[in-house]
Amino acid sequence: MSKSQKITTIQLLVMVLLFCGFTSSGQVLRKKTTLLMGGRFDITIVAQDSLTAGQKIEEVIAEITRIENLISDWKSDSQVSKVNQNAGIQPVKVDREVFELTQRALKLSEITNGGFDISFAAMDRIWKFDGSMTEMPSAEAIKKSVEKVGYKNIILDSVQSTIFLKIKGMKIGFGALGEGYATDKCRAMMLSQGIKAGIINGSGDMSTWGTQPNGAPWKIGITNPFKPEKLLKVIPLEQQAVTTSGSYEKFVVFDGKRYSHIINPATGYPATGLCSVSVFGPNAEMANGLSTSIMVLGQKDGMILLQKFPEYSCLMITDKGKVIKSKNFTYKF
Repeated sequence: MSKSQKITTIQLLVMVLLFCGFTSSGQVLRKKTTLLMGGRFDITIVAQDSLTAGQKIEEVIAEITRIENLISDWKSDSQVSKVNQNAGIQPVKVDREVFELTQRALKLSEITNGGFDISFAAMDRIWKFDGSMTEMPSAEAIKKSVEKVGYKNIILDSVQSTIFLKIKGMKIGFGALGEGYATDKCRAMMLSQGIKAGIINGSGDMSTWGTQPNGAPWKIGITNPFKPEKLLKVIPLEQQAVTTSGSYEKFVVFDGKRYSHIINPATGYPATGLCSVSVFGPNAEMANGLSTSIMVLGQKDGMILLQKFPEYSCLMITDKGKVIKSKNFTYKF
């Protein structure tokens, strides 16, 4: 997904960190908020002293910046931008890290039959969710809007580590999937350096590990989309990831039917039926891909998709306000 699509499709369901016990047992908690990858990152580190915690936060920021410079399609000199600039012309050699991220995104595209598609970045923005739309776009306009979208036209060469977009004007973009990847990468980096607890939260794509300084698990609050002033659920997490895709703030209604700002890249039509999807599991990159895909696929097909990934569970909220949990969702209400 492109930068503009990321802004409109990633987590609109508010996720609140509920901290307690900032200092005890010789541990200190430090937090910093900054703008990276086109969105807000909240970085929380628990360490033996403030100096160490501060240093590790800066290392996390440096790592996210490095990833951003590789994969951000709004940076003209990034490797992903070079792939897009050469669409229909020639393959572009990329770092193995970028190649493997693309490879994983393509696999998810195949599993979802295009419900998730990293070439969505080329889609025409014909749907407006700023109150200016008075009627639906025509079927012809909708069909034309996705002409250059199609993961099957992305050619990967593992030996040469190249990516080729077959159609001129095609684009790939990682958006929120990239943020999830970055949070996972930083968590792994901190664990390898002996930092035993923290949270990396990239615009709602969240990777957690360890516990608060007082030994309690991190507590993640999920806002009720129909009553934003209230929390729907407070969930304890330790080494886990959580992402939410939602549409309760940006949608249009035509003839009594609610159309989400999250667009099905295979059809060009907005997702309907679900208001939000939260996915929990070991990996924020995959959780984000699943939450976005389930929003597009809908309740029935979304649950079928999730069954292929038993390490992940989900919480769905329908347009009517009904709460639906996957069978392996273990958190009690």
